[in-house]
Amino acid sequence: MKYTYLFLILLTASACKKSFYTNANINPNSPSPNSIIPGVLLPSVEGALAYLQGGDLSRFSALNLQQVKGAARQAQAFYQYTYTQQDFDAVWGNIYSDMLENNEVLLQMADAKGYHTYSGIARILKAYTMQLTVDNWGSVPYTTALQGNSGNLKPSYQTDKNLYDTIAKLTTDGIADLSNTDPGLLTPGNDDAIYGGKAGRWIKFAHAIRARLYIHQSKGNAAMAVNALQEIAQSFGSNADNAQYVFGNTETSANPWYQFNEQRTDISFSTSTAAAAMEDLQDPRLPILIDTANDGLLYYGVINAPVEFITYDELQFASAEAVLRQGGTVAQATAFYQLAIKSNMQKLGVKDADIATYLNANGTLPGDVNTSIVMIAAQEYFALFLNPEAWALWRRTTSPAITPATGAGVPRRLLYPQSEYSYNKANVPGSVTLYSPKIFWDN
Repeated sequence: MKYTYLFLILLTASACKKSFYTNANINPNSPSPNSIIPGVLLPSVEGALAYLQGGDLSRFSALNLQQVKGAARQAQAFYQYTYTQQDFDAVWGNIYSDMLENNEVLLQMADAKGYHTYSGIARILKAYTMQLTVDNWGSVPYTTALQGNSGNLKPSYQTDKNLYDTIAKLTTDGIADLSNTDPGLLTPGNDDAIYGGKAGRWIKFAHAIRARLYIHQSKGNAAMAVNALQEIAQSFGSNADNAQYVFGNTETSANPWYQFNEQRTDISFSTSTAAAAMEDLQDPRLPILIDTANDGLLYYGVINAPVEFITYDELQFASAEAVLRQGGTVAQATAFYQLAIKSNMQKLGVKDADIATYLNANGTLPGDVNTSIVMIAAQEYFALFLNPEAWALWRRTTSPAITPATGAGVPRRLLYPQSEYSYNKANVPGSVTLYSPKIFWDN
């Protein structure tokens, strides 16, 4: 479905299907980078990213992982893994048109004019968007896909492993831009809805992205686990650093889950596997996240709810896992594990006494390393409620144990969209199903 929002998407032709690769979508009136004000473009890019993650990608992930339940119509089909290629046309178009294309214009303009803070932010946003895209599809178009109207309308695909290296390079370059002693004549402020133009916080976000890249590759690879810990040490220091986008209080600037629930009744929250698991554990987050009496979505479903990209609690869970994967002790991992649960609950507003009770019952990791990783991931599954990263976590750890709704098992990837088969078929990887090929880190 298409959401309503009041952001200026400068390069998307509103009358046409959203595919960056078709002649139908070339906009002859697109402004050149030199004619665009960065303070106008940046908020539209950030808003597009938040809608992208908090919309389709969040629902696909949450349904696959049974954090929510598909109760009727399309959501019920998705819950049972009945996807078609057409189901991914809109989200694919949103990635490449609303987000990456506009962000590329911002990046080129900022580079050309020496607006180094804007350049750094644009590179970090590009890196994060590509990480999301790779983690959902694996090999995707990149270099030849971001050349604007004069570019290649049938772009080649680059491998997921190579793209991870590209993402890491984007974060390195973004940190360098943000660390430049000359930020440029124009610098972001209120137009930056994520961090208000604070370069130091964007640098921490860049390190958080790098930590994700490494923790995804850490299974059976102690060096990657060490890298993850090193990046986390340079990243968020508290919940105050969380990378998130907070929505407005009007219908036209509302959170995407709020908009979905206002328009549809396809999804159930209180009857989900996640809700049942939290109820069994007497988890104090359940009544904050879900209205069990009215089958509603609370904390992440109100009109001005945030879409969280990467958070402090996620990084503490990653630290607990990384410690164990690089040979550390269960005691060391337990400290991070307890901090992760505590910080997640504090963010949600759980009372200190309830946090202490929950940690007393669930805060001790067992002595076995593998069992401890399973337990860490099971708790992180709750903390990553509605965040697509939860699906990446499950694919790496298969925790928590999920009984497939039907068929061969929980999907491991998304299908390529029909638009790609229609306009770029020669370049689309072959023999793709919901289960194969897996993303390169899914082992």
